[in-house]
Amino acid sequence: EIERLISIDELDTGSGVNQIGTLQRAGDTRWSSHFRSIFSLLRLYNPTCTVDVFIVTIDSQLQELNIKFNEHAVELIILSSALNPNDGYRSFDCDKICNLVEKFYPLDFTEQEKILLKCQLQHYQFDVINHPDMQNLCTIAGLCRKLVETGKSEIYYLIDRLLRLVLTLPVSTATTEQAFSAMKIIKTRLRSKMEDDFLTNCLVVYIEQAIAEKISVDKIIDDFYDMKKRR
Repeated sequence: EIERLISIDELDTGSGVNQIGTLQRAGDTRWSSHFRSIFSLLRLYNPTCTVDVFIVTIDSQLQELNIKFNEHAVELIILSSALNPNDGYRSFDCDKICNLVEKFYPLDFTEQEKILLKCQLQHYQFDVINHPDMQNLCTIAGLCRKLVETGKSEIYYLIDRLLRLVLTLPVSTATTEQAFSAMKIIKTRLRSKMEDDFLTNCLVVYIEQAIAEKISVDKIIDDFYDMKKRR
């Protein structure tokens, strides 16, 4: 396929250019690898159709994504998009935002605050969305920073709280994925009988390496000695 594309001047030639092309396998926890996998699949579209693996690979990708992003997660993403200021706040929807709070953050807002949130959203729609200083924003993080800079985070404090809760989603997801990655490293075939408590302690030390490095060895020895009398 590469030879054919070069012959019709569809690909550039040169040292180290177009030497080999392969389909990349997606990783279990690093989701950027799924993008690279699909990119390589599209780049090699014609060859994969000729070896009849294109549909199989796409099905495999969809299955992985469906496992990772179930209906609950997809609904959370859709409702959260109502807060996105991109394209002139085109996705803004009061009902979706209230539904987001009701379904996914019921414990973070009292019943009175949920009622007040609707009022804040109505004022927010005419004030913030049309404010000249709040234009040309494309991310929720940028919107949150701008609300603080303009002092509107104090006026619309319930919306500001919701924005901060939504911003924690990528962090919580990444932490979970890192924990599963660490589990594969710690609980190996030779350590398959490790009990849950010991596994949890090992994972904490491994995941929180920055904190663990600050603990001195002498402190660990002293605490171990104080647990009970030893020879």
